Order: sequence, then structure tokens, then C-alpha cells
Amino acid sequence: MTGEDTKSCFDARLLRPKKQGDGESWAFVVLPGEVSAMLPRRGRTSVDGTLNGHAFRVLLEPDGRKSHWLRIDQSLMETSGTTFGDVARFEIRPVAREPEPDVPADLQDALQAAPEARAIWEATTTLARVDWIHWITTAKQAKTRAKRVDDACDMLASGKKRVCCFDPSGFYSKAIRAPETAD
Repeated sequence: MTGEDTKSCFDARLLRPKKQGDGESWAFVVLPGEVSAMLPRRGRTSVDGTLNGHAFRVLLEPDGRKSHWLRIDQSLMETSGTTFGDVARFEIRPVAREPEPDVPADLQDALQAAPEARAIWEATTTLARVDWIHWITTAKQAKTRAKRVDDACDMLASGKKRVCCFDPSGFYSKAIRAPETAD
């Protein structure tokens, strides 16, 4: 299958999230189910794409309904001449090779302090590391997140390369979903 075979085109309305969260204005779209079905996995996955012809690379998030959602930052909205409520043209295709994820500082510190866990971490695949990070960062409370960091180090140190009991799509746990819309 070539990159051209996996390219998907669709039109979608840019939605305003109910909670912006980080001070910067951003929009999002939920991918149509048939577009998401063309992607290599239901969990987080990176794509190259265009928004009204303007290129971007983004890590898609699962929406908990067997699809994905895409965050559109303010600079891409400005570059593409779009705003909230506009219907825009998207083209996306999975990246040829998943980029290494940014490791959160708390996990990075814990791995540095646990050489056995760090060795297994480095021996896992990129997608396995994406799932470990996703499991940790989806914790809703700081206490839960800290426990997941500790548990991750324990599991890795025991030789476990994949996080168990974690549904990266959010479909079964309902812990992962697209943002709520403001409108």
C-alpha cells in the first residue's frame, strides 16, 4: 500500500472546544468514521495533512467512538484562513514512520532513576512508548498519574514492553474522548 493509497480527503466544520485549557485559541474536527477506518490504529496516530492546502503534521487523538479527532492550533487556522464554524477541506495520510513521542518530565525522571525500566523502555517500539505515555497522561488526577508513572516503571522493570489493560481507543473504557464543543 503506497502513501497515495492511504490518503483521505474530507470536508469538516472547525469546532470550538468548550474548554481551551492552555490560553491559546484552537479548534478541532472529528474525523468521519470512514476516514478514521483507513488509519493504521484506533489509538493515537500521526498524520501528515493539509487544511485548505496548508501542510501540517499532527498526532491524532482517539475520540472514544472508534474514530479520531484533530486539534488545529491558532497558527494553522490563521495560515489556512479558517475560523470556528468554517467548513474546511482536509487531506490526511498516516506518516511513513511514527515519530518518537515527547516523554513527560515525570516519566523521564522516573525512568532515569530506574535503570532496569529504562532499558526495557528503550527496547520497546515507538508505538508502545506512545501507548505508555498516553496511559499516563490520560489520568485525570495527579495522584493517579503519579501511581501510573510508578506502575509503569515497575511493569517495565519486570520486562513488560506493552501497557496492559489499557484501551488506547477509549471505546471500552470511555476515559478517552473528543473535546466537548462550546456551541
